[in-house]
Amino acid sequence: MTDTPIITRNALFSIGQVVKHRMFEFRGVIYDVDPEFANSDEWWESIPAEVRPSKDQPFYHLLAENDDASYEAYVSQQNLLLDDTGEPINHPEVPEMFGDFNGERYAIEPILKN
Repeated sequence: MTDTPIITRNALFSIGQVVKHRMFEFRGVIYDVDPEFANSDEWWESIPAEVRPSKDQPFYHLLAENDDASYEAYVSQQNLLLDDTGEPINHPEVPEMFGDFNGERYAIEPILKN
């Protein structure tokens, strides 16, 4: 048996953090993280080849917003930066998933169980 190195990519961002896209004008709050690409090949191939991210990095699920709309986004780690505006995200699902906003991140609400 040979020793094969295991390459891991640590997530730089965490659930509740507010981030912005590196190239496009939107920002959002992270609500889930995939350690590597976990969407459809059709989705990945729809990204122009010259800007298509590598699949072997964390991908983040965001409750996102821009000047026109609120939506969900799936973004590679290489395309995210921390948002430094100190402004909350106005996505309508934020209050359902998170607690208070401290200017950098949202508190993660405990899941209620019966």
